[in-house]
Amino acid sequence: MKKIQDQEVRWGVLGVGNVCEVKSAPAMKHIPHSKLVAVMRRDEAKVKDYALRHDVPKWYTSAEELVHDPEVNAVYIATPPHMHLPLTRLVAAAGKPVYVEKPMARTYAECREMIAVCEEAGVPLYVAYYRRALPHFLKIKELMDSGAIGDIRTVHINLKQVLKPEVVVHLENNWRINPEIAGGGYFFDLASHQLDLLDFFFGPVTKASGFSSNQAKAYHAEDIVTGSFVFENGVLGSGNWCFTTSRTAEIDEITIYGSKGLIRFETFGKGEFTLESDQEDPIHYHVDLPKHIQQPLIKSIVEDLLGTGTCPSTGRTAARTNWVMGELVNKF
Repeated sequence: MKKIQDQEVRWGVLGVGNVCEVKSAPAMKHIPHSKLVAVMRRDEAKVKDYALRHDVPKWYTSAEELVHDPEVNAVYIATPPHMHLPLTRLVAAAGKPVYVEKPMARTYAECREMIAVCEEAGVPLYVAYYRRALPHFLKIKELMDSGAIGDIRTVHINLKQVLKPEVVVHLENNWRINPEIAGGGYFFDLASHQLDLLDFFFGPVTKASGFSSNQAKAYHAEDIVTGSFVFENGVLGSGNWCFTTSRTAEIDEITIYGSKGLIRFETFGKGEFTLESDQEDPIHYHVDLPKHIQQPLIKSIVEDLLGTGTCPSTGRTAARTNWVMGELVNKF
């Protein structure tokens, strides 16, 4: 697999929207042997403004020009999902490593094509499931692997959110609930993080089935999903996601049950979780999260590209999450 021959990773970013303000792209210049050298957005005024505010030396309104800039030797695709496959084709054809936002694509079939084009070009493919590298989730995995709650039996995801008024008012500008752009609704946007994290904890899901519906009919994507799944190590899981619930029902909780205790945590909250066991009082853990939330994962990508480390989130791991989501909503 072709990686980086130079001694530093020089990033170009396609699509500098909200995710690039704090979460991702700014971290690239705080990592050893990593630089952010070019950004691209179709809106000239917005990309110039981004480059000025973030001290990026080059900006483009053309994806092709950024990708073929000889100074750029790795590309981060930070666009909505409908552009992930065509832009991956473009970057891979230029022989440059690809880092793409999550969810990896709209469908499992698109994911498989992205993997194929990168493998054919001999370039690495990484996906922004950054929770695999966050310290509190690494601590949870360490505790489970050490037997802190015994043998893992089952895991349950419970995510309920209210339908915010601005979602309905600004429907045409919200790509996250446009299936043609996002592949689905908030389930694809948010549950993908949860399902990928469980893949990191327990390995691939081998069986999954579920039901989905558009109950509130506020937009054209599913707004409720329920399902169950089986991991290759024998752990059983279930999930219940609803994005049009009451405020009193709002919840973000994953509970992992073992033979000697449980671990409970939020996916989208602070770096906190609770361990409860049969042998002692509950233990509450708190870990400070980085300002740039993707920085630990991007650091692992830089190290992987330079041959000094390994990245835990690849095209192959991320594609598995798309497969599970497709099974749960019966969409392929």
